[in-house]
Amino acid sequence: MASTEKPCTMLVHFDKGSPSMANEIKLELESGDGPTKADAMRRAISLLLNGETLPHLFITVVRYVQSCDDHDVQKLLLLYLETVDKRDPATGKVLPEMILICQNIRNNLQHPNEYIRGVTLRFLCRLSEPELLEPLVPSILANLEHRHHFVRRHALSAISAIYRLPNGDQLIPDAPEVVERALATEQDAAARRNAFLMLCACAQERAVAYLLTNAERVTEWPDLLQMAAVDLIRKVCRSKGRVDKGRYIKIIIALLSAPSTAVVYECAGALVSLSSAPTAVRAAANTYCQLLSSQSDNNVKLIILDRLLELRASHREVMVDVVMDVLRALASPNVDVRKKVLDLVLDLLTPRNVEEVVLYLKKEVVKTQAAEAEKGGEYRQMLVQAIHACTVKYPEVAGSVVHLLMDFLGDTNVAAAVDVVLFVREIIETNPKLRVSMIQRLIDTFYQIRASRVCVCALWILGEYSLSLSEVESAISTIKQCLGDLPFFTVSEEGESTESSKPAQQVVNSVTVSSRRPVVLADGTYATQSAATETVSAPAAALGSLASTQNLRSLILSGDFFLAAVVACTLTKLVLRLEEVQSSKVEVNKACTGALLIMVSILQLGQSSYLPHPIDNDSYDRIVLCVRLLCNTGDDVRKVWLKSCRQSFANMLAEKQFRENEEMKAKAQISHAQPDDLIDFYHLKSRRGMSQLELEDAVQDDLKAATGQFTKDADDTNKLNRILQLTGFSDPVYAEAFVTVHHYDIVLDVTVINRTKETLQNLCLELATMGDLKLVDRPQNYTLAPESSKQIRANIKVSSTETGVIFGNIVYETSNVMERSVVVLNDIHIDIMDYISPATCADVTFRNMWAEFEWENKVAVNTVIQDEKEFLNHIIKSTNMKCLTPPSALDGECGFLAANLYAKSVFGEDALVNISVEKQADGKLSGYIRIRSKTQGIALSLGDKITLKQKGASS
Repeated sequence: MASTEKPCTMLVHFDKGSPSMANEIKLELESGDGPTKADAMRRAISLLLNGETLPHLFITVVRYVQSCDDHDVQKLLLLYLETVDKRDPATGKVLPEMILICQNIRNNLQHPNEYIRGVTLRFLCRLSEPELLEPLVPSILANLEHRHHFVRRHALSAISAIYRLPNGDQLIPDAPEVVERALATEQDAAARRNAFLMLCACAQERAVAYLLTNAERVTEWPDLLQMAAVDLIRKVCRSKGRVDKGRYIKIIIALLSAPSTAVVYECAGALVSLSSAPTAVRAAANTYCQLLSSQSDNNVKLIILDRLLELRASHREVMVDVVMDVLRALASPNVDVRKKVLDLVLDLLTPRNVEEVVLYLKKEVVKTQAAEAEKGGEYRQMLVQAIHACTVKYPEVAGSVVHLLMDFLGDTNVAAAVDVVLFVREIIETNPKLRVSMIQRLIDTFYQIRASRVCVCALWILGEYSLSLSEVESAISTIKQCLGDLPFFTVSEEGESTESSKPAQQVVNSVTVSSRRPVVLADGTYATQSAATETVSAPAAALGSLASTQNLRSLILSGDFFLAAVVACTLTKLVLRLEEVQSSKVEVNKACTGALLIMVSILQLGQSSYLPHPIDNDSYDRIVLCVRLLCNTGDDVRKVWLKSCRQSFANMLAEKQFRENEEMKAKAQISHAQPDDLIDFYHLKSRRGMSQLELEDAVQDDLKAATGQFTKDADDTNKLNRILQLTGFSDPVYAEAFVTVHHYDIVLDVTVINRTKETLQNLCLELATMGDLKLVDRPQNYTLAPESSKQIRANIKVSSTETGVIFGNIVYETSNVMERSVVVLNDIHIDIMDYISPATCADVTFRNMWAEFEWENKVAVNTVIQDEKEFLNHIIKSTNMKCLTPPSALDGECGFLAANLYAKSVFGEDALVNISVEKQADGKLSGYIRIRSKTQGIALSLGDKITLKQKGASS
């Protein structure tokens, strides 16, 4: 292998199926016309790029191609000269025959055609041999005065490339002065940009002087030059000891009004990175908002929203002022853009802007109702969830939106309707003033509900919050109307043949069979449910036009006996409430009799052969319990049914709020600065010669220093934990690696130490990977002096959340041994914990993902830990996941524990874990840990991690 990698400036596809022979190419170059020579040159370049040397072809090219006047051939000639080896592999010196091309290049630089001059100058940018470049320098400099901007543009690029070579300052010693004079007189935008970039890279002080001299005219510069100016300002202001930062920030603020959106975007980013002054940050935020509303590309919108999210983290008080401007981006039809906008806005809510935000969201909900878009249901669900979050933080705004949202209880999008009814349930508990109007509205719209899950929650609300006599009577009347006439079937219908006289039953059968599946309960356990929970339309054709109002009847006839049990419980609560508010015993007895008739009819339906599946035992026992209660009521029973259930719901909401407050307190208590950190006092500083912007910036810098908001380097002790020893201390070559994992990249900084008294030649670090890891760089050879060290960096790309392994060896040669020596390295295991982080999601979302994900890994519990909660905490700590099960659900000592854990990977993958453990008689824990994910890798890797760590803290 060569000691150094050869530079490659272009890639060309090579067809291995039809290899060209050097003799064929030589003949075509000698005898062909322009197109034939061009084709031969293309094949020669492809062969050179793919490792062929073609040593005898160079003289043929010099004799027969240099003299060709075809412009394509001349361009290909330059590409050939760019590709061919120009140095002797043995000595490293320029080949003597290369001098032959200098005269041709000089002729091209003086060619009357500007295209030939331009492409030749562009070729010289990629030529790195000083022996070839030295005689061409006068011709290159002469092209700075050419009449055509295409030539001048590439002449400036060539001067810049030559001056940046290792000894380039000897080839063109006065290059900065020449380029500065050219920049002062040049009119072409690209040529000025090239000249300015050359000064930025090679003579920064001259570039800064030019920028400050023309500070008033920067807004009139072309956008290419403005972009270069912004890059220079960013570089200059970050250098240490720079005290005149305010002058540069003024230039950037002036460029915020530039016509080019690319310049404006770069200026906003530079402004935020260079200044913490509220004026500067506010200008950047307004600029981002203007770009957000003016740009139509969704990718651009997402990038701008990411920048606004970064601003929110460090300058929340400024972002609060532009929240309404951000909301205007909801006009975009893209779901991802809308979701990111809503997430950003919900974090910027204050008592001052919450009413405006809710009013805007309310208008958006109305728009989804007026014009049904392609994903209107999904967007409406997002809006409902956003309004819900607003009212949880600020309950006083609930009254303005809750009645509008209740119109969507009958939404065909079941998820949106469920979100609405959950919102109503929470608001009716937390806002007692709205209870009466919400109950009346719910009674009026109940018949529109078509989804079973929404009906269940709405019935619970009616049973718990119907308190007055009129409300209770209206609720009972509404439920009876939605159930229709009793009984649900007649004896003759039951006895008739299913195929001939019951077409409706066939529809019912198909719905019931498809929905008879195990479901995941809130604690993660399984239960068999035969209810059609997602039914949104009445399946019973026999009901005819009555089905529009008799939604409960349709759902129960579809086999949803869980809903039937909820109907029975709700009627029981309403009758018990009626006994308290109704003085007439006759009316109470009449209502009780009607409720009992409904329950008995449901039981009769469930035990008949009219439906293909009988009633399940849980629903049957629940309904029978309701019948017994109505026949024999008591004070204890009334207290449990009318008070305890509602109190449990209030406790759940209070605990949820408490957990959120505790998380906010924990975030606020993070220590940002040490007690002995230095603080500069603003009032003691000299203000002489400082603008208002510079004063603000100085104040903000001092505040950041005081609160520790400046980014600090990671603790050195944590870095030591990331160092892995790759070889033994007795090996001739010692190696250790510092592993840095950053999302999609893994960087290995390998330190190699020669512990022998000999020089190691062609030392190479050869690595290989297993799993979804891919090496980016090819290994290079190094020469290592006795007892010296070398830092070698290897980059590895990661494509999925999966435990990977990096293995390899170090190969080297010594002067005494002819064979190559090999030192095998220890394996490096990439931990899955580097890629996943705790996350939260709703219980409904967790259960939906659990049912959807197809990869499951089941790990049996095998641990020495004997306490269930201690084992749960140990698993949470070992897997870096978040427990979704609330602490109240884990209280008590029952010998059994079930909990759900959730995490998200940097690749957007979801990791779901359910722990179910039980304490045996001997005190040991038994049970299973189930892991589910969309991809196989994360399920297997997480399972291996749990298996390794679950035994206890000592393992």
